[in-house]
Amino acid sequence: MQKAGEVDGVKDSLNSEARAESRREPSLYVVATPIGNMGDLSLRARAVLEQVDRIAAEDTRNTARMLDALGIKKPLMAHHAHNERESAQGVLACLQRGESVALVSDAGTPAVSDPGAVVVRCVAEAGFKVVPVPGASSVLAVVAASGLVDGAFTFRGFLPAKGKGRVDALKSWLACPEPQVVFEAPHRVMQLVDDLEALGAGDRDMCAGRELTKQFETFYRGTGDVVFEQVRQDANAERGEWAWVIGGNPVSQTGAEAAQASADLDTLLGLLLAELPLKTAVAVVVKATGLAKNTVYDRALALKSAGDSVV
Repeated sequence: MQKAGEVDGVKDSLNSEARAESRREPSLYVVATPIGNMGDLSLRARAVLEQVDRIAAEDTRNTARMLDALGIKKPLMAHHAHNERESAQGVLACLQRGESVALVSDAGTPAVSDPGAVVVRCVAEAGFKVVPVPGASSVLAVVAASGLVDGAFTFRGFLPAKGKGRVDALKSWLACPEPQVVFEAPHRVMQLVDDLEALGAGDRDMCAGRELTKQFETFYRGTGDVVFEQVRQDANAERGEWAWVIGGNPVSQTGAEAAQASADLDTLLGLLLAELPLKTAVAVVVKATGLAKNTVYDRALALKSAGDSVV
C-alpha cells in the first residue's frame, strides 16, 4: 500500500510533468473525464486541467461544476455539436497566442460519440501538438463487464433516432460476425428493445449496461429474449444512458459455403417437419445451429407451404 508521502510524490511528479508539457509548446490536450464516478478522473487528467491556460467544454456549466469540485478555476470556452467549426477557430487562436487548451466533453472522451473530432483535426492540420489524456470510457467499461468480447468488436455509437435508417443500420450491424457495441438514450431504449426483437436478435448473447460507474449502475446479461424482458421490467429503464454489447452473428458465409448451409438447413428442417409441429421444429434448429429465429422460421414456412401445395 502506498503511503501518503508516496502519493504526494506521485502528484508532485505529475504536476511537474504537466508544467513541463505546457512550457514546451502550446498544445491541445484531449482529456477524458469521468462518465459518472468522479473517482475515475486520473491524476494526470487533473494535473493537465490545473496547468492549461483554458478549457474548451461541451457544456461549460457541467464542466464548471466539475472544476469547482476539484478546486480548479480556469477560463472556459464553449465547444459543442452546434459550434464545432467556430470554436475550432477559437482554439486555434489560443494556440497561436502560445496558450495550451484542454478539450473536454460532459463525460468520457471527446470525439467518441461526442463533439471534438473537428477541433482535433483543425489543430493537427495547423501543425500544433494534440495530446490525448485517456481515462474512463463507456465503451471499454461495458465491453469489460460483458464477458462477450475476447477479440475484435465494433463500436457503433448511437443509432439514428428514428425511421428506416435506424432499422437498416441495426440490421446491417447484426449481420456482422464480431460483437457490436451500441449506445442508446434513455427515452429510446424501449424502441431499441422492440427493434432488436423484431430483427430476430432474441437468441443472441447480450449485455445491457445502464448508468455505468454511477450509484445505480445496472447490468442485464443473457440471451436477447432474457435481456429484453429484464429491461422492460426495469422501472428506471428510461432514467439513464445505456451501453449494449450484442453478440456477433454466428453465421457469416458466402458463395459455396452459404449454398451448402442453405441445403443443410432445408434437409434438417425437412426431417423435423415430417415429425414435429412447425414451431417445435424451428426451435430445435435454432438451438442446434445458432441461426436467427426469423431466418429459420421463414425457411420452414416456405418448405411447409411447398410440401402442402404438392399434396
